[in-house]
Amino acid sequence: MLSGKTGMWLAVVVLLAVQLVQVVTVLHRESLTFDEEDHMYAGYRMWKNHDYGLNPEHPPLVKLLATLPVLREKLWVPPLKGIYFKGEAYLGGRDWLEHNDGSSQRLVFRMRLAATVLAIALSLLIFFVGRAWFGTVAALVALTLAVFDPNLLAHSGLVTTDLGAAFFFLAAIYAFYRYVERPALLRLLIAGAVAGLLLATKHSGILFAPTLLLLMGWEIAVAPRGARARLGLRLAAAFALIVAVGVGILWAFYGFRYAARPAGLRLIPTLSAYSESLTPLQKGAIAWMARLHLLPESYLFGMVDVRVFARIFSTYVLGRWYPHGVWWYFLAVLMIKTTLGLMALLCLAVFAMVTGKLGKWQERDRMRPLMYLLLPGALYLAIAMINGLNIGVRHILPLYPLAAILAGAGVAALATRSRRWMWVCMALIAAHIASALSVFPNSLAYANEAWGGAWNAHRFLNDSNVDWGRQLYQVKEWEDRHAGEECWFAYTVRPFIHPETYGIHCHILPNGLGGSGPEAVPSIVHGSVLLSAGEVDGSIWPSQEMNPYRAFQRMKPDEEIDYGVLVYQGDVHMEAAGGLSRAFLSQDKLQAHHLPEALALAEEAVELSPGQLYPEWSLGDAAAALGKKEEARTAYQAAIVAAKKLDLQRQAEYTAEIEASVRKL
Repeated sequence: MLSGKTGMWLAVVVLLAVQLVQVVTVLHRESLTFDEEDHMYAGYRMWKNHDYGLNPEHPPLVKLLATLPVLREKLWVPPLKGIYFKGEAYLGGRDWLEHNDGSSQRLVFRMRLAATVLAIALSLLIFFVGRAWFGTVAALVALTLAVFDPNLLAHSGLVTTDLGAAFFFLAAIYAFYRYVERPALLRLLIAGAVAGLLLATKHSGILFAPTLLLLMGWEIAVAPRGARARLGLRLAAAFALIVAVGVGILWAFYGFRYAARPAGLRLIPTLSAYSESLTPLQKGAIAWMARLHLLPESYLFGMVDVRVFARIFSTYVLGRWYPHGVWWYFLAVLMIKTTLGLMALLCLAVFAMVTGKLGKWQERDRMRPLMYLLLPGALYLAIAMINGLNIGVRHILPLYPLAAILAGAGVAALATRSRRWMWVCMALIAAHIASALSVFPNSLAYANEAWGGAWNAHRFLNDSNVDWGRQLYQVKEWEDRHAGEECWFAYTVRPFIHPETYGIHCHILPNGLGGSGPEAVPSIVHGSVLLSAGEVDGSIWPSQEMNPYRAFQRMKPDEEIDYGVLVYQGDVHMEAAGGLSRAFLSQDKLQAHHLPEALALAEEAVELSPGQLYPEWSLGDAAAALGKKEEARTAYQAAIVAAKKLDLQRQAEYTAEIEASVRKL
């Protein structure tokens, strides 16, 4: 018979082994997701060239960790293009991986496996924190919930910053807890170092500062009256030291160099130019920190990028498209993406707290672990809700380790008191596992049963909740099964990832990121049309009015490939996409100075899609280039009418640009 301690560690090892098998399975079958080539390429250039300007929107830690396994490889590196920083990183990353790795993803897998270290570390941390705070039963339950959680699993091996942020956020909370529990300089320095690692992982790491202040406020509030002033002074000094050590660690990841790029290279655009769209207060704060070199230039640039994109990103939630963020987005995401089993277990944990089975409010030491779960989680969610960047559950991933530990605590408090509670808790844990496995290995697209499961996920959410690239191997298998059939494919992440690299030969449909093929799309496709879910719902397009695939929102697909690529077969009407493709081709001909061809294509575009922004605009440009001023003016006016149907921000941008063209006539 195994002793209790031996059995505990055996259970931990088995659970971690199960986790590793799941992660490796997912990593082997998924093509590159949207951001990975960007992170991988930037990390490699950081090691080789000390260039922190390719991917400044994210700090270096995960990128440096992931690219460690490929540093000994003699890899071809594309020449720098000297273009907008995101284009430089995404297109450079695409070319770098296509040239060195192709569709084999040999290098990709090695980099993903290095990133998996953070996932295993997070699971171990969840176990150790749960055990320290609530005991062995709670720790094992928390570990089980985390190992099978579809959201944690979906991001566990990806070379992105989200899983790393979840790990270091929990680690920073626990490190500070250990200091508060038994103050010592070494523990305080460890807390500062972990906070620095969090800052070096993701820009949301700065949320740890208000989290610390909130926890300190609670500590002071529940301390004896006579001790509050002294405790407040000590915690204020501790906060200052944590910030100092954390910022020092952050600087170390940038080589203690302020400039984002090596000598001779510069950020495009500059930090000051990129800050222009911020509020005066935000712009002033960035300029002040830049002038004093309080933080590395690359890190400041990333802080600006977060605000810029929070302002311009659209939102798709509950089947509706919004041109801006909505405050309740993450509440809806949690209700859809969290298993029903975990939600029920969290309700039981709340019940255990209310009834005093999970500590009494007047018992400060027993309540401290609960407060170190609830207060950081509530603050993180509240800030995410007002941030406006609504592109996926991954932005609130740090909530899931906290939820697993809290649920484990509730199970330990209830199941150890009553056999009836034990069976209830076991059933809910089993439901959590079964629900997660029902969608495995497509964990990214998970939606719980109340919303119809993964098959329906794209009807309610998108972006990295469902469709983030990743399905190209499966699309290739689909194409092989339909050899000889005509197919057209709109892939969300083109042109940053080319389906052709994976052996896919479908004709290219235009997509929301500007990827378009060399062929004009026929008005009717006799065969199959494959659309990424993000193309159908329009979440990747500047506006729903500009989405040529809106008609497909009312159609049921004939097939779904990995819950993210929708297949429509038969005689499929494609007039809107046909008009858009001709508008894009007209612009290409215009740039090549093939003016008659540009005009002919633009006229065909308007014939197929009258009154649509891009076709009318392209006709105006082509007619103007040929000196046909009246035709150009008419087309431009039609384009302005189309632009005024958009949301106010995009309406102003497009209208101003078109009116400038009219004035040149």
